[in-house]
Amino acid sequence: MPSAVKPDPARGLFETLLVVAGEPVEIEAHLRRLTRSLKILYGEALPPQAADLLRKASPGVALGRVRLTVAPGAERLTCEVHAEPIEPGLHLPRWEEGADVRCRRLPGGLGEHKWADRSRLSPGEQPLLFDDDDVLEAGWANVFSVGNGAVFTPPLDGRILPGITRASVIEIAREEGIEVVERRIGREELLRADEVFLTSSIRGIQPIRSVDGVTIPRGEVVPVLGERLARRYRTSRTLPAALSSSA
Repeated sequence: MPSAVKPDPARGLFETLLVVAGEPVEIEAHLRRLTRSLKILYGEALPPQAADLLRKASPGVALGRVRLTVAPGAERLTCEVHAEPIEPGLHLPRWEEGADVRCRRLPGGLGEHKWADRSRLSPGEQPLLFDDDDVLEAGWANVFSVGNGAVFTPPLDGRILPGITRASVIEIAREEGIEVVERRIGREELLRADEVFLTSSIRGIQPIRSVDGVTIPRGEVVPVLGERLARRYRTSRTLPAALSSSA
């Protein structure tokens, strides 16, 4: 069932990219996702200057984020870009900086497009969203659980964002010989998991320490995947020292 509150299409769509050593990370994947959404929602192509704007905003940022917003203008889609540094501990946070989340039901979820209008979430809210008993995603991240050595994550069924880091982590896990299953996950199953974690462009991989006050165990899969994700970024650029350790 779709959410009763619809996002305002006049505010457009956005992408937030991690910046490492002055370069936006996974820029092609982010722009492919944005291009698809713009065609579906507005029947328009991505403005050709978008990639250049992202790259021009990022030099000088050792570790940070850059946000691209594309919205309808008087005659065509317009682009706005803003870059800023982030604290080193925000990316690939350690267990001590893991998330303590509360469940919230949102019929239909946030959907597969990254709307600039986030009014369906309260300011500063970081809920774990559910539709009926299905775990969907956090307000700003995809969700994974670990059980019996395998990794589970909700399917791309139109109710969640097809996360860029989500796709990278699935690929990394399979390269490590870890089984990945995309299927529905219920709340009770989540509470019994060996580990639960979130993925997003800025944080990378973040452990979940508790769900609705129920403690989630600290495990071994999150550090492995976090280290591999950090190594992936180091293959094409030199990272700040803060990124040289595992999650």
